[in-house]
Amino acid sequence: MTTLRILYISISGNTRSFVETLQDYAEDQHAADASAPLIELKEISDATPDDDETTPYFAFVPTYLTGGNGIDNGYQELMTEALGEYISIGDNRKYCWGVVGSGNRNFNEQYCLTARQYSEAYGFPFIGDYELRGTTQDVTRIYQILQTEAAKHA
Repeated sequence: MTTLRILYISISGNTRSFVETLQDYAEDQHAADASAPLIELKEISDATPDDDETTPYFAFVPTYLTGGNGIDNGYQELMTEALGEYISIGDNRKYCWGVVGSGNRNFNEQYCLTARQYSEAYGFPFIGDYELRGTTQDVTRIYQILQTEAAKHA
């Protein structure tokens, strides 16, 4: 049995809600088919110890920005820095198999900008996105993406 690890940060509770729903979905899938991977969650915050990761994981990050439009006239990441700082520790970035972003589509080009910038800065792929708390379809789709990405590393 494979377990997929997710490191995430949640500011308003949307990301936490989504990954917990994703974890429940994985449990249901595993109950129906023992080869379906389960999901292990680790929430990152300012209080998280500076650990060295030794097991592959996926990162889930919402987008909170201030200043500029985030594309051509600047931005400042807001409230999600703890995850980026954690990924920067030691070789932690090398264990990330991909990042999933969330946000509000009303913000157009800024939608999932933090996840896209993590992908570029740390050299792992941007593999998926969902809006706010996501939908049932998003949960199914993201679970499939995680399985596909994990299989590439098997």
